[in-house]
Amino acid sequence: MARIAFILLTHKDPQGVIDQARRLTATGDFVSIHYDKSAPAEDFQMIHEALADNPSVVFANRRLRCGWGEWSLVAATLEALRTAERAFQHATHFYMLSGDCMPIKSAEYAHDFLDADDCDYIESFDFFDSDWIKTGIKEERLIYRHWFNERTHKKLFYASMDWQKRLGLARKTPEGLQIMIGSQWWCLRRQTVEAILKLIEEWPALLRFFRTTWIPDETFFQTLVAHLVPKTQMRTRTLTFLLFTDYGMPVTFHDDHFDLLLRQDFLFARKISAEALELRRRLGFTWQETGRDFPISAEGPRLYHFLTGRGRIGRRFAPRFWETDGSLGRSRVVHLIVCKKWHVAKRLTERIRSLTAIPAVDFVFNELDAEMPDLGGVASSLAKRERHRRALIKLLFEQYETANLVLCLDTSALGMISDFAADRAETRILFVETEFDDDYLRGHIQRIGLANDTTAPDLYTQLIPVVRGDLEHEAELLKDMGLDHFETIAADRTIERNAEALKRFLDLSPEMAQNLAATPNLFD
Repeated sequence: MARIAFILLTHKDPQGVIDQARRLTATGDFVSIHYDKSAPAEDFQMIHEALADNPSVVFANRRLRCGWGEWSLVAATLEALRTAERAFQHATHFYMLSGDCMPIKSAEYAHDFLDADDCDYIESFDFFDSDWIKTGIKEERLIYRHWFNERTHKKLFYASMDWQKRLGLARKTPEGLQIMIGSQWWCLRRQTVEAILKLIEEWPALLRFFRTTWIPDETFFQTLVAHLVPKTQMRTRTLTFLLFTDYGMPVTFHDDHFDLLLRQDFLFARKISAEALELRRRLGFTWQETGRDFPISAEGPRLYHFLTGRGRIGRRFAPRFWETDGSLGRSRVVHLIVCKKWHVAKRLTERIRSLTAIPAVDFVFNELDAEMPDLGGVASSLAKRERHRRALIKLLFEQYETANLVLCLDTSALGMISDFAADRAETRILFVETEFDDDYLRGHIQRIGLANDTTAPDLYTQLIPVVRGDLEHEAELLKDMGLDHFETIAADRTIERNAEALKRFLDLSPEMAQNLAATPNLFD
């Protein structure tokens, strides 16, 4: 009978990790855990102590700090995989999971399913000829070396790639290796895993090549399995049910998706909302059931695209089924930097990105280039961002895999600020109070179209006090909203006082807040 060693890569929700490991091992399977080293040490300690007496659970020998799109994700997978391969000699299959995955069948069903066909399950399509990559760079992922993360060091990422293009430093892929691509969620037989581990020991150039590719978790195992395993023993599909929105982001499932999930022709599903406690409870019981029949209708993808299409042409008859929870989520915190002088707010977000691990974007509803990651169609125009405002922010939380997000708003966006404040997520406001000299107001008058280069000087003289009064009135309206978690920083306050406000706004240490408050020329 099949026995599965689950390779569990996770970085949050320690109690969820503990519950998942106990659930999966209770039915005779195994779990090898890699818990991101960037996560709080006390969370890992909690997991380790809770599972220390479970002989069917092991931990990767080395914990790594993982970043989306980086080699570190593959390296972490290999650490957990090597540990599992040595520790669980009775494991017949190795199944890749994340902390957001949950079973949608019983363990009995999963074992019978794997016993029925002696093969590996992994998406593996030709990297260059297939259309698996829908947006973003393609061949550049491979032929150039990537030392910087596109999400956290966007400018360096593209500058480095441009520099290599200019110098003609494109490289070839390893000789004799057809590069393949597909989902990172796979299930491999023991003999395949053993062959992979042996190959990378005998061919060190493989690791050197993939270490500097971009998003190698979509190419590394997919390429090596295709290189080692006959096509007749491969099924180019994943056993983990996942959908992507028309914005290119993973669909999140909620409490009312239980019946839908069980009808799909998969063993696990991703992503299950952390707030879908009832769904998690029911799926947990499902995994331990015996004798249950699972009728397969597999309508999920078809239903998804049908509803998406109707939504696009304005004939949607019900909320999209991946948007059943319109809230950003109780566990999340939106940090709004509200400032009239956009360059001042952006100077602050740049400093936040530099000094902290909190994701910070700029004026996403006002400027296309707002230091955002690639989110697909939802971010392609300002009109779409405004129309799908809540979806955009939820996608940013998902993309950054964070519970905290900083973004900038103009002081005139009072309605949007109220909307955020009414959400179940916690909203914190940092009002950056600035002064407006005549030169700034002349530029502002031109930017909003009240005047131009040919406007007579006496008109500016008349407009400046009026516009100054309007901007001061905006600030007063913001202060009078009576918002919770409202902080203010200003140029005429001491660095120490501004640091206290920043400390409360971002939950920073006193030293970090002081460094942030001391940003050179912050209010200029």
